[in-house]
Amino acid sequence: MEKPNTYCEAVSLMSPDNVHVHYHDYEYGFPILTDNELFARLVLEINQAGLSWTTILNKKVNFYKAYDNFQIELVAGYNENKIMELLQDGGIIRNRLKIESVIDNASRIQKIQKEHGSLKNWLDLHHPKARGEWVKIFKKAFRFTGGEIVNEFLVSTGYLKGAHIESCPIYEKALERKPAWSLQ
Repeated sequence: MEKPNTYCEAVSLMSPDNVHVHYHDYEYGFPILTDNELFARLVLEINQAGLSWTTILNKKVNFYKAYDNFQIELVAGYNENKIMELLQDGGIIRNRLKIESVIDNASRIQKIQKEHGSLKNWLDLHHPKARGEWVKIFKKAFRFTGGEIVNEFLVSTGYLKGAHIESCPIYEKALERKPAWSLQ
């Protein structure tokens, strides 16, 4: 059998209990409406850098627990004691630079919320943009956001196309949930 060319094709060959199947069918490419969930996705993408997405999906529940369900106002207030606690938590990625970027990015999101009402409003304001333009915007706004992290964040949240191939049974479901303005 040939190697799958797309995520959709790869997932179609997996057992239904594989973590990728749920992510692909219910999360990947679907719009996220709340700032805390957008922040969560950004954090997961940042933590994936240098690792497999499987590792992140397997630790996803632990991330939510360790980072107080990604409540931006709580994470922005984390101090050195909380950083030390996170560095000891084997359920997440224990990388000081990534942990510090999570806290810093929560503070940056708070500034965006003050200026634009919400992170979602800020993203919507910039849509549509080409991938390269998005990367420049994210590098100015956030920490630890290179091209691949930005691309996967935007594809996974429906701001950039490419999450699902047209022959994928999930393609139409993701499309139905996107706001009309995003389809332009």
